[in-house]
Amino acid sequence: MTNQYMDAWTLAFSPDPQYLATGTHVGKVNISGVERKFILSITYSPDGMYLTSGAIDGAINIFDIATGKLQHTLEGLVIPIRSLTFSLASQLLVTTSDDGYIKIYDVLNVAFCPDDTHFMSSSSDKSVKVWDVGTRTCVHSFFNHQDQVWGVKYNGNGSKIVSVGDDQEIHVYDCPA
Repeated sequence: MTNQYMDAWTLAFSPDPQYLATGTHVGKVNISGVERKFILSITYSPDGMYLTSGAIDGAINIFDIATGKLQHTLEGLVIPIRSLTFSLASQLLVTTSDDGYIKIYDVLNVAFCPDDTHFMSSSSDKSVKVWDVGTRTCVHSFFNHQDQVWGVKYNGNGSKIVSVGDDQEIHVYDCPA
């Protein structure tokens, strides 16, 4: 690894050795991934809450600026991501890639389960995903919609999930165990 930070006085690997943190004499902490990826595009959301990168392998990572942590990875892409931009309200992420397509993601449509152990997200990739808060991993995906999914909600006790999309359908799912 080359010297990315000219002013690094201390360093530490994350427990899963995927990240390297360095500290500077002016109080900054820099965190970078150890796995080398060719990043082709990067952008901040207009509200300053997110930083998003697009890589040559199709990975799109969304980082929370306040915590400096990876918040979400958009999966299933293998084509280089050439450009990224957020809508002015920071709710939509638009990407372009080598396959010639422009894709729009609703990156902020999420809902927490009443027990606070899971949350779900909806996406323009026609999916509804259930995420484990503790492990920050996707534990279940639903692909019942035929078009972009714009809204997701849990019922009052968290036993059901409801989604609505551009296909003008409403789907009700049992919450996965």
